[in-house]
Amino acid sequence: MKKETYIDATPEAGKNFYLSNLAGELVMLNLLKFKPTADYSGFPNLKPKQTITGKEAYQKYMEHTLPYLEEVGGVILFYGRSHSFLIGPDYEKWDAVLLVKQKNKETFLQFASNKGYLEGIGHRVAALEDARLLPIQQADDFILNT
Repeated sequence: MKKETYIDATPEAGKNFYLSNLAGELVMLNLLKFKPTADYSGFPNLKPKQTITGKEAYQKYMEHTLPYLEEVGGVILFYGRSHSFLIGPDYEKWDAVLLVKQKNKETFLQFASNKGYLEGIGHRVAALEDARLLPIQQADDFILNT
């Protein structure tokens, strides 16, 4: 049985996000699994002259993406290499974790639909074997008793 992978939001997930009542600042949790070799078959216009790794293709994606992210007030909070889960399934392995702060849902949608940004999306697709994107918000209702 082939493991299901995800690169883009499904139409249903996109609709649910768009219609959600998320208000205020979001942090987008990205879990990333890179392809050993980037696959530019769907984006020959972006294909580098030399063969590159998925990680290198993702670096190209980030270099292209950063100006569009910053234009709407987005900020990269953290990027790190990932290891096996301490608590979690053995079959899920991620190469990297990325945390990106967005001002709100609307600025994220503005960023994600920007024509200039979308012109470089092929680097992301070429780079990733699997991914997860989870919008998260700070919870003010978690109280620690000290």
